[in-house]
Amino acid sequence: MRHCDEGAELRVLVRRYVTPGRRYLKLGGGLLRLDEAECERFARRLAVDAGLVTGAALATLLEGGWRERRTAAWPIAVSRRTEFREGIGELLLASEVCCAGLAYCVALASFGTPGDAEHLTAYLDRYLRRPDLHYDQSVAMGALVYVDLNLGHDQAARFLAKGGLWDQWLQGGELTGGRATSMPTRTPPT
Repeated sequence: MRHCDEGAELRVLVRRYVTPGRRYLKLGGGLLRLDEAECERFARRLAVDAGLVTGAALATLLEGGWRERRTAAWPIAVSRRTEFREGIGELLLASEVCCAGLAYCVALASFGTPGDAEHLTAYLDRYLRRPDLHYDQSVAMGALVYVDLNLGHDQAARFLAKGGLWDQWLQGGELTGGRATSMPTRTPPT
């Protein structure tokens, strides 16, 4: 992971795509707080940038911190840049930064192939077994159900079965032999 101060190229990309209008904060829940006209303007600018940004620029942003990664994943989703599928899947599974998992799930759901469902199931297999970690399990489950519905598959069923990993995770259940006593979450760096 690179900090945005660790090179001119990343710094220029951050100024162009990440920080204008605090875009990185609007990609996710912040978008819901915009009025209709603001939301339409934001979506138009995102669509234009998704068409213009190069693959190399997106790859560089994906090497950055949570803001850069979150910002890169959305144009990848909007423009359906499937060449990033494996990298996005690996970043989701690693979950090394906070606040980017939702964007990774959006990208995988937008591609919507069996390979994307595999990345989502790998994530759920790992993190639903960790009731002490509240990362992006809910978003990954939603993305998997969405992909399943569009493909006519049912990979989410094994997680959603009564008493399955989803139920156990929601209850903070005894997945690894002990009950979680606290639910730590990742917090964004300052």
